[in-house]
Amino acid sequence: MPALHRFRSLTEELIEIQRQMEGHARAYGLDFFPTIFEVVDADQLNAVAAYGGFPTRYPHWRFGMEYEQLQKGYSYGLQKIYELVINNDPCYAYLLGSNGITDHKLVMAHVYGHCDFFKNNAWFAKTNRRMIDDMANHGNRIRNYMDRFGVEEVENFIDCCLSVEDLIDIYSPHIKRRDDKPPPVRHDEDDDDAADPTSPTRYQSKGYLDHYVNPRKAMDAERAELKKELERKENFPSEPMRDVTLFVLENAPLKNWQADVLSIIREEAYYFAPQGQTKIMNEGWATYWHSTIMTKHAMEAKDLICYADHCSGTLAGSRTRLNPYKLGVELYRDIEDRWNRGAFGEDFDNCDDWQEQQHWNTKAGLGREKIFEVRRVHNDLTFIDEFLTLDFCRRHKLFSFGYQQESGYYEIESREFPNVKQRLLYNLTNMGRPIIYVTDGNYKNRGELLLEHRFSGAELQQNYAQDTLTSLYKLWKRPVHIETKLEGATVLWSFDGKSHTSSEDKKKA
Repeated sequence: MPALHRFRSLTEELIEIQRQMEGHARAYGLDFFPTIFEVVDADQLNAVAAYGGFPTRYPHWRFGMEYEQLQKGYSYGLQKIYELVINNDPCYAYLLGSNGITDHKLVMAHVYGHCDFFKNNAWFAKTNRRMIDDMANHGNRIRNYMDRFGVEEVENFIDCCLSVEDLIDIYSPHIKRRDDKPPPVRHDEDDDDAADPTSPTRYQSKGYLDHYVNPRKAMDAERAELKKELERKENFPSEPMRDVTLFVLENAPLKNWQADVLSIIREEAYYFAPQGQTKIMNEGWATYWHSTIMTKHAMEAKDLICYADHCSGTLAGSRTRLNPYKLGVELYRDIEDRWNRGAFGEDFDNCDDWQEQQHWNTKAGLGREKIFEVRRVHNDLTFIDEFLTLDFCRRHKLFSFGYQQESGYYEIESREFPNVKQRLLYNLTNMGRPIIYVTDGNYKNRGELLLEHRFSGAELQQNYAQDTLTSLYKLWKRPVHIETKLEGATVLWSFDGKSHTSSEDKKKA
């Protein structure tokens, strides 16, 4: 991969364009961190993209593989990265040096939309705003371990960690899942009750003062709390735990350097999680603002053809996949139009006249205010659930498709609105990844690990599950199991370090 520390600074012309784009963005009410643009060549941009948008990361073969894929796609004319921006304070964005002035205008306007979204969307509120520095520190720590313990050993361990990096609780930054208060202070070990784990704290006192220093009500309350705590400890964990990576980090027999590497992988997974949760909204928001700023302020006559060509390519539909830019921007425009016309609320919903609904216009003028509110509080799942309507689905001819075993092809499953919306929501739940919980860290009282797949519309793929169990075994050092649904039946897949088995296999035997 090419060196990334020789980025070019902006020319006077680009500095003036940045000043203009920033002025237009702020005039519309966009609020963002200071934004620093760097000019890079195609090799450097592909290398930064391979690192997830950062100029440096920890060393691992997957980054090189990603770079080679991006580089070949660019060389063969199959793909081209126009912009890249990091959720950081300040925000760093990269401009492709070979782009023309029209593209630079468009990209800068697009970037300011992203920067506003990063700063103001609730799902990014808990992210690390100094991650560019922490990424560099992570890289130094892992390089240090490679020098001490060997590149192959550390890299193989990273492979295991990456297999479970998605097994996190994406809502935990916003919800307190457990009580992390310190354990209560215990009494003197010489006390006759020291062997009783439910005996409360007793302070030394004169006999006639004991009922004041150690009141019965307080002692009874503490004894009851200790009993509850003891009951919770009998289950390990006390309740099913969604953050599998954290459970492994806290309970697996890891060496110090291994625990540090796993904590690095987990921290970075939580940093990137909101980007997966808001892909449609984020890209739609940036597209909305670059189109608004370009068409109303920044575009000159000479820019028109280039702008139209590149925007049409970005927003083009596909028969095989969803375009987040297209769906996001069209939903924002639909929301703005509906709230400008007052086409919402009880009166509108209760109107049975289709023609009247189509021409409904109370001149409420709340559209711009509404999309700023939506940008602030929603993620993709709630965005689609709340604002994808039957009328929108029909107007944009949305449909769901899936793989048909009989024909061996992907075919249209349904054009019915409930089915289309349900399929889309399934794909967005947990960013389209299986929902996994740790249910028992001492399965069958043998120190084995039991996971549970919470069925959310899609079955767990056996080959992926087996690979993940193999990696988990290397971390847990004991047999691992996962319970899932397969064609409506509950199945237990297991790996003992040598072979994969399932409850179905045992029944057949």
